[in-house]
Amino acid sequence: MNLSLALATAALLAAEPSSLPPGHPPVPPGTQASPTAPSMGGGGALPQGHPPLEAETPVSPDALPSGHPPLSGTGKAPPSADELLRQLDSTEGLKGREKTFEIAASLGRLYYVNGRNVDADTYLQQAEARAKPVRDLFLAQKKKLGKTPVPTAEAAKCGFTPGQPLEAMGQVASERAKKGDAAGAAACARAALEPVLETGVMRANALYLGGDSAAALVAYGAVLEVEPRHEEALYGRASVLFETKGEDLAALKQAHEGFEAVQAINPNSPRAATAKRMSTLVDETVKAGGRTKLLASRAEDRRIRLSQSLAAAPKQDELRPLTKEMVDAVQNTERTPELEQGLTKLVEEGEEHLSKGRYQEALGNYTRVVPFQPENGRAKAGMAWALVGLGRPMAARVWGVAVQSDPAAVERLGDMLLEKGDAKGAKALWEKLSSDAPEYNKTGLQAKLSR
Repeated sequence: MNLSLALATAALLAAEPSSLPPGHPPVPPGTQASPTAPSMGGGGALPQGHPPLEAETPVSPDALPSGHPPLSGTGKAPPSADELLRQLDSTEGLKGREKTFEIAASLGRLYYVNGRNVDADTYLQQAEARAKPVRDLFLAQKKKLGKTPVPTAEAAKCGFTPGQPLEAMGQVASERAKKGDAAGAAACARAALEPVLETGVMRANALYLGGDSAAALVAYGAVLEVEPRHEEALYGRASVLFETKGEDLAALKQAHEGFEAVQAINPNSPRAATAKRMSTLVDETVKAGGRTKLLASRAEDRRIRLSQSLAAAPKQDELRPLTKEMVDAVQNTERTPELEQGLTKLVEEGEEHLSKGRYQEALGNYTRVVPFQPENGRAKAGMAWALVGLGRPMAARVWGVAVQSDPAAVERLGDMLLEKGDAKGAKALWEKLSSDAPEYNKTGLQAKLSR
């Protein structure tokens, strides 16, 4: 809503009108026109008990910043959005007061663009209520036309002018309907509903942002009932369906159709590229059987690709940089409870391999864990001992890293080997740890070695 419209709205609702609509409470007796009322242009006196208004003080043009547009005839700068909202919030009975469609829609828009979604919904709902007769008329006349397209307002010669109120346009459509002119009535009613569709989408957005996605879907649907090709409503409904119904395949298919329709209706739309990406993603989600299954499938694919990349790496021990694919696979893998459990199981299997002297198999397990858990001392110790067992040249470096960063984890690996029946391997590990880290747990290691 532009600022001038907001100001006009506030003024209309905050001041007592001189010409009251039907059903308005009577104005207290004694209120009459007065040419001396300074801020009303001589158009009306203040109600009994109203505080006197202050005379307006013109603002000198010289006091305005460079390039500032000239002020209105009052000499006062318009209020900010916050000031206007405070004025509206303090207007007693504003929400319950009868309003035209235009006023209710303007208030709803003002609250919406300022993030007041609950208040926005209140006024936008009031606007839709005022538009309901025109909406019902359109749907009824459109039904009479069957498959015959609704003509344009120009073709139907509705005679509407810019800024014409909704109710006035609705009256024109109603007169056409009374004469049996279904095509003309539908055309005029549809033209009158154009701002109502905008209001409907805005209300749907406000409902979703306010946490009521179910009501938002209903609101989007109401817009599409009038205009099935409404781009913003199609995109909004498809987005909410995908966001909130990721396991409902029927809803996902409807979302897919919505994104496809957005592209077909306007391929040059700023939304078209995003709609295309979303359409592909929704299609993949449907084929996977829902969002949960899709995410699980993607995580497994990344794990397999990483394992294949590591398995295909050269067996030589010279340090080679990881490929971008390997790095991306690790960084993009979702850390799910299932993945963490799988990594723990790989470590346990690796220790079992070590206890049986299967160093190559153990190394295969640890190389699948360490990229995801580089700080896992247990995995580092196992990988280092596997390399030592294989006699690889790189073993000394990896072993040194494990011993320096977490010697306790290396010692516990020896305990694990002993528990699994590999007393020889455990003793060899403790001897090497004692030799390479002479200051670490001398007493404890000597006690273990003297058994």
